[in-house]
Amino acid sequence: MAEIRASGTWGSALTSDEFAAIRSVGFEPAGQVLGACVYNIGYTGGYNCPGSWGAWGYGGGAMPVRTTTQVSSRAGYGSYAPLVQAMYEARHKALDRMTAECEELNGHGVVGVRLTIGAFPAGGLEFKAIGTAVRAPGVTSDLSGQDFAKLIMKGWVPAGLALGISIGSRHDDWLTVGQTRWGSGNAEVTGYTELVNDARHDARQQLERDVARLGGEGVVIADMQLRVRERECPVQEGRRDHIVEVTTIGTAIARFSDAEQRHSGPTLAIMSLDPQRRQAARIRI
Repeated sequence: MAEIRASGTWGSALTSDEFAAIRSVGFEPAGQVLGACVYNIGYTGGYNCPGSWGAWGYGGGAMPVRTTTQVSSRAGYGSYAPLVQAMYEARHKALDRMTAECEELNGHGVVGVRLTIGAFPAGGLEFKAIGTAVRAPGVTSDLSGQDFAKLIMKGWVPAGLALGISIGSRHDDWLTVGQTRWGSGNAEVTGYTELVNDARHDARQQLERDVARLGGEGVVIADMQLRVRERECPVQEGRRDHIVEVTTIGTAIARFSDAEQRHSGPTLAIMSLDPQRRQAARIRI
């Protein structure tokens, strides 16, 4: 970082259009920055069936008629709370290291942040954050250069990158099994509906808490992902559980100006270059 700063040159993860948009609102890039964190995922939680404890007690062998959905924030029996906590910690460490590189380049914030997660060759998961440091106080955002410029021109400023993560789990009870059989016809599978709705709602609540922590008044959502998988029930042989993972990433924003910035240049008249449109306009006149 010191060598890059001393060289007088900089690189960025911006496209040419994003660079032009950033410069149009008075900001300049300071350089490309990166933060990474490799985590060994050991204890994840979720080893027990989310339906066995509430209906039949620990290790019950019978299959409940109806179970409830467990989401990670409740930290209930069979939930994935430890895994979600590790995912938060890893992402925040990657973001903190990216921010530290920004500070070494004398930048004030980072725009165009891209968060990725992938398998590490030696084992574990690599969480990576990459973006472009800019000289503008208090900016960390996953918005593109164009969107960042639009936000500034409308009187809003990014307050930080906000995350909402939730993992929901549900045992396939008798009601769910019955509703998914071929002979049940076209009907809602209420257990699956509850699972995806509860997981999405929980992720949205975690996102709202993160926005409040950053001092934002709202959030611009950049990415929402929902993954569904199934596993063999760890308690009841031959039965299945379903797991839903929801990740929401956005930019917390706060208003810094009540009035939108007005364009001070002259109004431009625009004439269509399409001869058919010009002919149609003359006919109407």
